[in-house]
Amino acid sequence: MRNNLALSICSLISVLLFGFHWADEVSRGMEPGTLNAFGGIVILVVWLSGILVFGGRLTGYIISLLGGIFGLGIVILHMSGRGMVGGHVPPNTPGAFFWVFTMIAIACTSSIAGILSAQELWRLRSRNRQV
Repeated sequence: MRNNLALSICSLISVLLFGFHWADEVSRGMEPGTLNAFGGIVILVVWLSGILVFGGRLTGYIISLLGGIFGLGIVILHMSGRGMVGGHVPPNTPGAFFWVFTMIAIACTSSIAGILSAQELWRLRSRNRQV
């Protein structure tokens, strides 16, 4: 039961940080704030539904695992190429610290959420084999 609480907290923090990160990129002009970006809202809704609607069930664990992988993937994509700062975000500019901080925090919370959801999926699998 403690893992479920930790999983929910890490996943919710990841969703919040992803929202901050996305809003920061839109406000800097790095991402379009157009209707084409509606996919990001769909991702957030699915990620939140995995936590709030399907929490403690197989579907919720799968969505949380995918969200954890997705959150870590965001950081990997931003770190490839020119790196976190120096590419789209110039160093020593207003907001650069916040942008980098959200990237690091998303990586940490998403990784923990992915690990915890994988543990819960493994427990469900083991429990089903014993029956």
